Parts: sequence; C-alpha cells; structure tokens
Amino acid sequence: MQYLLLIYEDQKRFEQGYDEGEFAEYGAFGQKHAAAIKGGQALQPTTTARTVRVRDGKAVATDGPFAETKEQLGGYYLVEAADSNEAESMAAGIPAARFGSIEVRPIMVFS
Repeated sequence: MQYLLLIYEDQKRFEQGYDEGEFAEYGAFGQKHAAAIKGGQALQPTTTARTVRVRDGKAVATDGPFAETKEQLGGYYLVEAADSNEAESMAAGIPAARFGSIEVRPIMVFS
C-alpha cells in the first residue's frame, strides 16, 4: 500500500540556510528506504505559494497560504509500505520528525 509522508516544520528554521549534517541525514534516510520511496520533493517556502479557488465559475488566484500556524508543509515522500505501522516507522526516521511533525496518509485507491 502507498502512503504519503507529509513533512511539517517551522520554515523559519531555514531562514539562515540549511544544515549540512541534516542534509546528510536525509541522504541516509533516502538510501535506507530507497526501495520503498516512490517519489518525494522539498517545497519552496509558503511565501512562494499561490492558492486557486473557483467561485461563481471564475478562478481566482491569491498569494499564500499564509495561515498563522507554527508548522508549514515543507515536503513529502511517497512510499510503499506493508501497513501503517511500517509507514509510521519510516516517518519516524525522517530528520524533520525531531523538529516538526510527519503526517502519514494512506493513498486512496479507486476501483
């Protein structure tokens, strides 16, 4: 079964750049779970985001999201796991889990 591991962190932690040691940890995570990882990317900060809504048949794009939350979606992994326990175990190995949170969501399969 596939799971999306959504990485939430305070993006202010990266305003001064990225820690080389933490990058190495992500590399080690990727190597350890290479067979299970089906995709994944880091995301640009929320200041670069645009939100699209359709109201009364018209698309409107606005800057943001700028929700007043402590943690923002910063990236994701799409993984193959036997069950939610295995997916949660993988999520616990993501370096960001020490600073933020990892949401584990099963992928919906349609017949």
